Amino acid sequence: MNMGEEKESVIQEFKLEKDSELRFEVENNNETVVLEVKAGMAEIFGTELVKGKPYTFTTGAKIAVFTFHGCTIELKGRKNISYISKETPMMTYLNCHVCLEKLRDKAEQEGGGGGRGGPVTMVVGPADVGKSTLCRILINYAVRLGRRPVYVDLDIGQGAISVPGTMGAMLVERPASVEEGGFSQQAPLVFNFGSVKMQSNITLCNIITSRLAEVVQERLQSNKKASTSGIIVNTAGWIKGDGYRHLCHAAQAFEVDVVLVLDQERLYNELVRDLPSFVRVVLLPKSGGVVERSQSYRQEARDKRIREYFYGAGGGAREIGGPSLHPHSFDVKWADLKIFKIGAPSLPDSCMPLGMKAEDNMTKLVAVQPGLNLLHHLLAVSFASSAEEDVINSNVAGFVCVTGVDTDKQTLTILSPQPRPLPDTLLILCDLQFMDNH
Repeated sequence: MNMGEEKESVIQEFKLEKDSELRFEVENNNETVVLEVKAGMAEIFGTELVKGKPYTFTTGAKIAVFTFHGCTIELKGRKNISYISKETPMMTYLNCHVCLEKLRDKAEQEGGGGGRGGPVTMVVGPADVGKSTLCRILINYAVRLGRRPVYVDLDIGQGAISVPGTMGAMLVERPASVEEGGFSQQAPLVFNFGSVKMQSNITLCNIITSRLAEVVQERLQSNKKASTSGIIVNTAGWIKGDGYRHLCHAAQAFEVDVVLVLDQERLYNELVRDLPSFVRVVLLPKSGGVVERSQSYRQEARDKRIREYFYGAGGGAREIGGPSLHPHSFDVKWADLKIFKIGAPSLPDSCMPLGMKAEDNMTKLVAVQPGLNLLHHLLAVSFASSAEEDVINSNVAGFVCVTGVDTDKQTLTILSPQPRPLPDTLLILCDLQFMDNH
């Protein structure tokens, strides 16, 4: 740190009354803010903070520290946007958690009597109202009580469980990390959509949603604790037209019991009208701390997610702290690769063979010829062993990135979390690109 920077670094102390929260953002590049609870108790999005332990936040962090009983907090770093708010929906969110807990207790009592599992809760609303944050709070509260809920993420735009362009599910056993914000992942279940735009192939989107729901339900049958803990489903912010129809499709596929609608009365009324009467639809306020994210911020967040997938939270060029990963890089001959794309270009129904509809084309497997067209693209590594298998309904083992193409030698340079063998693997081309700056 040079002298100029050191002068700007300040220590601020905040005294929070009960049921209030301190909100702050880390705005400038390569910057860190260190937070410490000096007295009392506080939490960040449902994860309890340890008194006296320093927590470091880096560029882009948007944090709300909430206290039920009052506390004193110290922030070290340059003066960023920071303020205390007493207007917080946290008590409302806590009440939601209490209601879900009652349903979990009920499921436990009925366990073995042919009763259903714990509550399936879906969080919906437009973009930038705090859907993933609410999911995180509800899951953290459940885990702190010894529950083991399943987190399902249908928001392909951010890819909280794997990389963007995927839908996934994972069993959560401990609260989310305060600094990195994610839940620790052991063998998440991931399905590849291959794009961050749902509207690019809504047919495929609905198929993957149904398949994910099916596999999650199957796995819950063999895990009683997870089954009674229930499922929390995060959704995308596309809530009109096909986006709304996808929400209704997801509610049906996951057999949801509770839908929490954030900050959108119209959506609330539509869902009350269209979902079965036994589904409880609840309208909730959004937090005043929710910030609208620009297109460029979203793009940066996606790049960061992909970089963390390969290099870990501490391995990116601009990351501080967190574990580093060391991916492998190797060359593979074109001839050894089986690369496909899902979805052929749409043709009008009149040009299709008899009895075929245009949407059948959206789920068709099309072979891809390797070449410069693959440079910087992500490829999903499918669990399907041949194109004859049901590739669309197969989850994926992970992702690799094409970092180099040699047209003379006819080889691709691949960045992969795993050392070699790739031949014989079925790879699916994604729209997502990643520039590896290492």
